[in-house]
Amino acid sequence: MTTELHFDCGTLVAPALPEDGPLRALFQKDGRTGVFRAAAWRYREVVLRLRELEAPYQDKARRFEPLEVALTTPIEPFPHQREALEAWTQAGGRGLVELPTGAGKTLLAVLAIAQVKRPTLVVVPTLDLMAQWQSVLARHLGVPVGLLGGGVNDRQPLTVTTYDSAMAQTEFHGNRFGLLICDECHHLPAPSYRFIAEGSLAPYRLGLSATLERADGGERVCEELLGPRVYRADIRELQGRYLAPYEVRRIEVPLSPDEKARYDEARARYLGFVRKNGIALSAPEGWARFLAQSQRSDEGRAAYRGYREQRRIALTSAAKMEVLWRLLLEHREDRVLVFTDDNETVYTLARKLLLPVITHHTPVPERKALLSAFASGELPVLLTSRVLNEGVDVPEARVGVVLSGSGSVREHVQRLGRILRQRPGKRALLYEVCSAQTAESGISERRRQHSAYQDGEPC
Repeated sequence: MTTELHFDCGTLVAPALPEDGPLRALFQKDGRTGVFRAAAWRYREVVLRLRELEAPYQDKARRFEPLEVALTTPIEPFPHQREALEAWTQAGGRGLVELPTGAGKTLLAVLAIAQVKRPTLVVVPTLDLMAQWQSVLARHLGVPVGLLGGGVNDRQPLTVTTYDSAMAQTEFHGNRFGLLICDECHHLPAPSYRFIAEGSLAPYRLGLSATLERADGGERVCEELLGPRVYRADIRELQGRYLAPYEVRRIEVPLSPDEKARYDEARARYLGFVRKNGIALSAPEGWARFLAQSQRSDEGRAAYRGYREQRRIALTSAAKMEVLWRLLLEHREDRVLVFTDDNETVYTLARKLLLPVITHHTPVPERKALLSAFASGELPVLLTSRVLNEGVDVPEARVGVVLSGSGSVREHVQRLGRILRQRPGKRALLYEVCSAQTAESGISERRRQHSAYQDGEPC
């Protein structure tokens, strides 16, 4: 019996399979149509199994052939890039590579594409990154690079897309690419994004990230859908040779007596409601439960206002503003990035200090103009909330100031990575400013649980 394989809306379909055949465990019978279906990402496993058994089959699923692509100019990889590529190759062209920001993940991907010579889909989280990847791929590979996203629908054998656009298009093009590259692949485990990898036939897969770990353990989804972790290099291993040497300084500032009194009152109102209702904020569903409960009564709404008030006081204290101003004066000859946790805080800073801001709401042309002015030195300071956490290339930045953030280790490592692009004579400096004797101190400790921060001491 010859097994036929087809692709249908992100699934692998076999019209018929022997009752006791070796492939039945990989497929489920579709009661609506009578055919057998498997997730498309099982394609490689199915084909290898058929070849192993020397079983006849017709592959009508894939719509790609080898791609004539080569480097336009030779790339001499750094040792860590060469080691990562070798590890990925030895793993069969499937796997995850964890490298710090600025360590050359994009060039590693270029080398992988040139090596496997298959139509490739590169998935990135933002439009800025999509444009950056398109530029790098076109420069090094010399072939047209298509885009899917941001109002552009130009699919080519080599295409860059965003996670949002890929999610909507996978059922249509999941059989047209032999290599799937997921940049910042820690996004992939999100329920809405998994289908990008699940619905793709691509036998070759490469996941790239500076920090794979997720609080929910979602990195296991990456390992299942993209392959095992094949290579990892730490910031501290690469600094001084391939990344700029750096220093981390943690500055604790006190609240004023008035701020402390208002903070304590607001926090007591918030936590009193939490305890009264038996809400465990450390539980996975704890925060969602608090939000739901707080909307059901006047007491709950007052508790939510208390949460926001205590948070606002800790994040925008007068002492923090004074420290920021002092740091900007001290580093007036440097390019400085200032990070906050939310747009409300960053806009408050912008009004007080008359400094430019980039957030998710900043129109793309304005964002490009601001980044260009920052690169040239026309604007020495940029304020941002989270939009510059990932991928945006700002090699001129030497100083970072974290005024507020989440407890995420990944976010903190990404922010450090923004200032580590190497330049002759560059020594990067990251300041973390937090309000003493507030919940922010605990948040700071959580996000510093990474080897890159072991040398940072309070000032």
